[in-house]
Amino acid sequence: MVVMVPVRFVFALTAGVLAWSLTGDAVAQDASPWLNDGHSAVRLLSGSRSGAVLLGGIAFQLQPGWKTYWRTPGDSGVPPRFDFSKSDNVEAVTILWPAPAKFPDGAGGNSLGYQKQVVLPLRIVAKNPDKPVTLRAAISYAVCEKICIPVEASAELAFMSVASTQDSALFAALDTVPKPAQVGDPNPLTIRDVKRDGKLGVLVDVVTPDAGEVSLFVEGPTPDWSLPVPKLLDQSPAGVKRFAFDLEGLPPGANPEGAALKLTLVGSERSYEFNINLP
Repeated sequence: MVVMVPVRFVFALTAGVLAWSLTGDAVAQDASPWLNDGHSAVRLLSGSRSGAVLLGGIAFQLQPGWKTYWRTPGDSGVPPRFDFSKSDNVEAVTILWPAPAKFPDGAGGNSLGYQKQVVLPLRIVAKNPDKPVTLRAAISYAVCEKICIPVEASAELAFMSVASTQDSALFAALDTVPKPAQVGDPNPLTIRDVKRDGKLGVLVDVVTPDAGEVSLFVEGPTPDWSLPVPKLLDQSPAGVKRFAFDLEGLPPGANPEGAALKLTLVGSERSYEFNINLP
């Protein structure tokens, strides 16, 4: 099985982890060795095993000033890709993406991704819950400072523990995955309305509980849609923050009318994901 990604599970790491090394039999059992390319490191994590559905993770560490990308990289960047097809006793793997951060791409636009460290939780379904599970991942991603460097890594980890030493890190990562929501939900941070503005424009009105920074990201129905990062308008109606984006970057022949879009709303303390059909 191949999972393609064009993504924030951030958790505190000790100085020993930031030095790219961990020791101890328990840690070795619940995490694969760090694979270090000089600017970043990556490894697999396994959570406590119970039944056919397992919780795992892909942990990244990045040197200061370097970044890697979300499933949709924004105005520029390279999405990571993962191939789990050589795993043993694995039916399916779903990547649960932490809310990304937005940063300038150096060309007047914005890229979306992660800095310092991030864990991408994995929901793993075993073919047979009574047999051992070994996850093998071919990982392809880019790390960027002023230039981007491609990285290829292969990691392997057996899921063995009844009680894993990585559970706290994985649950902390799950807490930063955007929660499903619907337009108009009575959450403190929510999307109130989505409407068209002329032939190509889209306006999104966001309600937020405070004056803290809020970001909005949009994805099309398929990975070949490259919609721009929505911009916060200087002038918004009372009580809302209004974002705008144009229907640009569509694949040839694509019709935006009624298209299924995914909107990710990220605040300082919470984030939500909205699936809508374009008006």
